[in-house]
Amino acid sequence: MSVAVVKKHAHALRRAARTRARLHGTAQSPRMSVKRSLKHIYVQLINDDEGKTVASASDKEVQTKGTPLEIAREVGTMIGKKAQALGITKAVFDRGAYRYHGRVAALADGARQSGLTF
Repeated sequence: MSVAVVKKHAHALRRAARTRARLHGTAQSPRMSVKRSLKHIYVQLINDDEGKTVASASDKEVQTKGTPLEIAREVGTMIGKKAQALGITKAVFDRGAYRYHGRVAALADGARQSGLTF
């Protein structure tokens, strides 16, 4: 890998650590962690007290076709429904190193529409 790629990755890790330093998920209000790649988007509800993933969803589970924004919104709706089934109504949104923009914001909007509050 080139020096520029290593530097870019290091900066992203620092941004994510800075974001996560202020967040902590519990059983009643788990941390909703988002992972975004060029092709896919993933989300997990994490209980940081026990260090366990409570629920997860990704665009690989979505059956409908559409734009990346529509698919991200659908993933947010899916995680919201899974949280409701587990009795979770609140979560702490962890955007990681990503800006709250585009697919990350669409995922959050979908989760809010399904009844999850941040």
